[in-house]
Amino acid sequence: MAAENATQLVSTVILLGAAVVAVPLFKRIGLGSVLGYLAAGLAIGPFGLGLFNDPQAIIHVAELGVVMFLFIIGLEMKPSHLWTLRRQIFGLGSMQVVLAAAALTLVGILFGFSWQVSFVSASGFVLTSTAIVMQVLGERNELSSKSGQQIVSILLFEDLLIVPLLAVVAFLAPPSAVEAAAKPLWQSIGIALSAVAVLVAAGRWLLNPLFQLLAKSKAREVMTAAALLVVLGAALLMEESGLSMAMGAFIAGVLLSESAFRHQLEADIEPFRGLLLGLFFLGVGMSLDLQVVAQNWVLIVSGVLALMAAKAAVIYGVARLAKSSRRQAAERAVLMAQGGEFAFVLFAAAASQGVIDAVVHANMTAVVVLSMVLTPLCLIAYGKWLEPRLQTVSDGLQDDEIDEQNPVIIIGMGRFGQIVSDVLRMSGHELTIIDRDPTTVAGMNQYRNKTYFGDASRPELLLAAGLEKARLLVVAIDNQPQTLQIIEFAKQTNPDIHIIARSYDRLHTFQVYQAGADEIIRETFDSAVRTGRRALEALGMPAGKAEEVSDVYFHFDRQSVSEMSKAYAPNIARFQNKEMLQIAKAEDRKTQQAIQAALRGEVVEKPEY
Repeated sequence: MAAENATQLVSTVILLGAAVVAVPLFKRIGLGSVLGYLAAGLAIGPFGLGLFNDPQAIIHVAELGVVMFLFIIGLEMKPSHLWTLRRQIFGLGSMQVVLAAAALTLVGILFGFSWQVSFVSASGFVLTSTAIVMQVLGERNELSSKSGQQIVSILLFEDLLIVPLLAVVAFLAPPSAVEAAAKPLWQSIGIALSAVAVLVAAGRWLLNPLFQLLAKSKAREVMTAAALLVVLGAALLMEESGLSMAMGAFIAGVLLSESAFRHQLEADIEPFRGLLLGLFFLGVGMSLDLQVVAQNWVLIVSGVLALMAAKAAVIYGVARLAKSSRRQAAERAVLMAQGGEFAFVLFAAAASQGVIDAVVHANMTAVVVLSMVLTPLCLIAYGKWLEPRLQTVSDGLQDDEIDEQNPVIIIGMGRFGQIVSDVLRMSGHELTIIDRDPTTVAGMNQYRNKTYFGDASRPELLLAAGLEKARLLVVAIDNQPQTLQIIEFAKQTNPDIHIIARSYDRLHTFQVYQAGADEIIRETFDSAVRTGRRALEALGMPAGKAEEVSDVYFHFDRQSVSEMSKAYAPNIARFQNKEMLQIAKAEDRKTQQAIQAALRGEVVEKPEY
């Protein structure tokens, strides 16, 4: 007996049990969680053990996981940031969709189908699976990276195509089906735009006051209920207007991205998002009709391979045109080569209106599901064999396109810059961080410390980062000539900017001072002073006295370097500058006298520098 005829509790236990067993097993053997969910769904579905007979019902409910994922993505995107992505959304997204649709339609025609059937099949396959792509990007913590943002932009554009594609299907339908169509195109578009306007108005004038009112009740469960209400309400509004549920949730997230409750909302939604997204993959696994695949396996397998190959080729070409590296373009092609969940809706509409027959509907549904199943395997194969080879090829990595301008710019995210950025970021400051090591950039983006790849000694990159309006520039790189070059250009471009620079030693400190830095930090100075303090303690000096002595030395030595910087001349050898040597000797005597006074218990007035 199927599980639907049993209690809902039994069904829930079966679903959870399948996920708990399959997902850890598949992750342990290196196949990933998505493939684990798909395999579990296939095992318990109608073409496995037969414990469930209606996978489409489960998929429809579980699509809320995708909806919640888009809401969380929206919370990370302020309206200003989304505006900077407009070229990627409408430029990159439209280019990929149009070229891929043309290529996939041609594949269908070459298989012997009419252009109408080929176009509808291509339209369903060209829309990528948001669920799979978001899950993979989320697991890799790449949603905030430049490549991840481009992929999200393309997915958003694809969501906008739902109404036009359904209208095209209605246009291709036979006359009898067209007469039965519910609404003309202009009416569908008007309803969709009205729904978006209502959602934006509610987000601007209703949601924040609502959450402020609920927060005063101090009932955590009410806040969670309100978060779910916002997500599901926005999704329902968009679905009823003919748009996608995911688009509604994304818009709601963007409207709340600047709210004081943003982090609370994200924490409340996250558990539901993970569970429902897993349930969605279980449903996709259940829907793979093995009987249809067995009866038409040559057509379906060849169709999957041909459509995925054509789509991947187009995605790779578009990514390269957008100046992505070979590795990034190849990874995006493998990740987005599958068909998406919206194909099920499009194919059902086309079948009901007579554009495609039941056989094509079943075959194309199997093709899309099989492409989704193959994607995790393709990603594993890519990571094991193709990616290492691409990394060895000199690819001429292009600087990232910086799409934000913040008051603070940090150059360098090595052992020095990471600490500086942590202190500022954790204190609530918005940062624009640039580093030229691709490994470091990728690692920082995984930890959500958004970092741009690029050579900051290039003036155009600094200008794109907002140097002309920035309040503070921290130069934390260990390349001495580039440090000087960056500081000189920064002071010429923005004389009011405050520059804090890392220096290698005293000589480099003199050079950085003359280049225009306002504050200079010798990279080993503080740790060396602390070492001296520990050495005094080891020799028997009380800890309090050792700390006072090291503090006196710290201030007097910085005063010494400041005075010596004024006499530094780059054309005179280090120990040949007599004026600087005299200053050094005089400052050393002052420092020693101050330390001896501190040891005698006298109050030492520390210099200002």
